[in-house]
Amino acid sequence: MLFYRACSGSMLRAFVEVDRATMGPERLAAKLTAYTRLHAYIPMAPQVQHRQAGGVQTQPDWRHRYPLFPRLLFVLDGTAAAGVDHRISALTAASRELAVAAFLREVPVMAAALVELLRDGPSAPVWRPVRNPACRIGWMHSRTS
Repeated sequence: MLFYRACSGSMLRAFVEVDRATMGPERLAAKLTAYTRLHAYIPMAPQVQHRQAGGVQTQPDWRHRYPLFPRLLFVLDGTAAAGVDHRISALTAASRELAVAAFLREVPVMAAALVELLRDGPSAPVWRPVRNPACRIGWMHSRTS
């Protein structure tokens, strides 16, 4: 988890996934589905707790920790530029699933090559939104990217 206070004073949060190409692109893309499930997860209260508390939790679990679901940043390493492009293509393909597409309308998900991050810095426009990988933006770009 990355916490960052912007110049405007707002607190930005991001989950950072570092991928060193040790798994196939499909397994990397499956992480989008896992984050989609986390975003929607509402825990069921145990029966005893349910009777004592007088209700059932109706909010996603992450709302207890964050006002907004953190951005998701994939840092890609361990492969050449063509491999980075292939891995981003796999993420983009996964983003077409209905549940993942709905998740991506609410949460920015971006990927960048570690080589570019080291060369230009993490605030530079080296991040490629999974929904629009031809575009390059800074990671602090608006939530609807």
